[in-house]
Amino acid sequence: MIILPINRYHLLEEKIKEVQINNLFARSVIEKHVTGKIYVDDILEPRTVYVIHPYGISLLFGDYKNSEFNSRFKSYTLNIDKSRNNHEWMQTYPREWDKVLQDLFADSIITCLENTDHKTTGVIEVHTRVNFSFNKDKYLQINKATLSNNDTIVETGTQHFEQIKGSVIPLKFWDTAKDFEQKGKGFTLLHDGEIASTAYSAFVHDDKLEIGIETVEQYRGFGFAELTCCKLIDYCMEKELIPVWSCRFENKASYNLALKLGFEPIVKIPFYRLSN
Repeated sequence: MIILPINRYHLLEEKIKEVQINNLFARSVIEKHVTGKIYVDDILEPRTVYVIHPYGISLLFGDYKNSEFNSRFKSYTLNIDKSRNNHEWMQTYPREWDKVLQDLFADSIITCLENTDHKTTGVIEVHTRVNFSFNKDKYLQINKATLSNNDTIVETGTQHFEQIKGSVIPLKFWDTAKDFEQKGKGFTLLHDGEIASTAYSAFVHDDKLEIGIETVEQYRGFGFAELTCCKLIDYCMEKELIPVWSCRFENKASYNLALKLGFEPIVKIPFYRLSN
């Protein structure tokens, strides 16, 4: 495994488009929308590639028969030399990788059918990630909630970008507020003047906008996420953008919200949690 210099990221721009699962987060790194990290087998002619987005989501793709890379990748994923301080959530393409990883990790793999507390180290947890397709007709048929007199929805600006708290926030998907304002879009619901929920573009490429959503813990369960997501979806339709949704199957709140907003599950893939 070799770190690919940023001036050679262009070598992967066409390769990433061959990946037939949601790859917008990896494209954001490769196309330098956000600062991530890329490992390859060869910096001149990369065949096997591992892209890490700063949020902690990653993609392993390319030649799955690359035994030398695979051996080094095993050490990396199991964090044998303690080089990683954080866990990573990895998806792979093509699907042949799944058999390779099962053989490579053997007894280190744990299949997780529901949320876990993630206390184990030196293991690979296998969860499920779901890619959705947006059904515009279904969305237009939903009964949208209305804002109360205490609530307003505003465009997400620099002030909100810096103040939003939580685990899935714009700050973790964009390098700076300026980058977000120039290349992204978001809407923030204010309840009594306080930030309650934000729906925003985690990634934007071509005609696709992937939705990120964060609701402040004390305001969950009031339908604020649905309201802000609807505002962003309406924006997408106005600008002829395709809204994109992906989440862990085990994240029932996100999964059920997607269904409510007219998204339909189309692909389920293994989602590997690499412990630190």
